[in-house]
Amino acid sequence: MTDTAALTAFWDRARAADASLPTVPAEAWAFGASPAQADDLLALVLDGIKTATASSLWDYEEAGDPVPAAGEFSIVLDGLGRPRVVIETTEVRTVPFDEVTAAHAHAEGEGDRTLAHWREVHERFWRTHSENPRGFEPDMPVVCERFRVVHPR
Repeated sequence: MTDTAALTAFWDRARAADASLPTVPAEAWAFGASPAQADDLLALVLDGIKTATASSLWDYEEAGDPVPAAGEFSIVLDGLGRPRVVIETTEVRTVPFDEVTAAHAHAEGEGDRTLAHWREVHERFWRTHSENPRGFEPDMPVVCERFRVVHPR
């Protein structure tokens, strides 16, 4: 569980560095489905390698969560639930799984950054961790999100 005081303090530091950030702290979340995945993917973000992510539209629908939108900010947590980075979503496209592009796979920064690797890893992820009972389908809607690091720079 993430400490609300730690999130608020982190957001206050981010706002001190960039006063254009909203006064209300952004939503906080971690990449992946385990603490190890969260840390591995966060490291790619902090190294400037990972500038995109993908989610199942079906999972958003199942959880009743809104789909990300360009211009939104997020606090990304590490595997222990500590706030580590603020990102801004710069682009969101929803496409069928089998139409995700090689450019998007490369921007996600995982493995050898190929589309083949991306497809293998994401199919396995959604078959194992999907919140929606449909899990994975080759034409399932995938929310492809691009982002930039806002804090720390």
